[in-house]
Amino acid sequence: MEKEQQRIRTERLRWHSRRALLENDLVLQRFWQNQPEVLEEKQAALLERLLEMEDHDLWELLSGRRDADDPAVQGLVELLRQPAVQ
Repeated sequence: MEKEQQRIRTERLRWHSRRALLENDLVLQRFWQNQPEVLEEKQAALLERLLEMEDHDLWELLSGRRDADDPAVQGLVELLRQPAVQ
């Protein structure tokens, strides 16, 4: 994927990360503060899958109440749970 297309995709994901459920919103905001300007293709695809979820289902994963069925998605969830870099 072309660099400009990756940048546009990342910006779209950043916008779609704004959630109605405050807890999800806070976790995703922290994620974006720790991330580079452009996400890698694989990470962007996994994040798209997570963002397609309903807020309460997403919170079940982010809070650790349940694990993702896909190990790759679970890896991203664990990355999302990491504390902010100071």
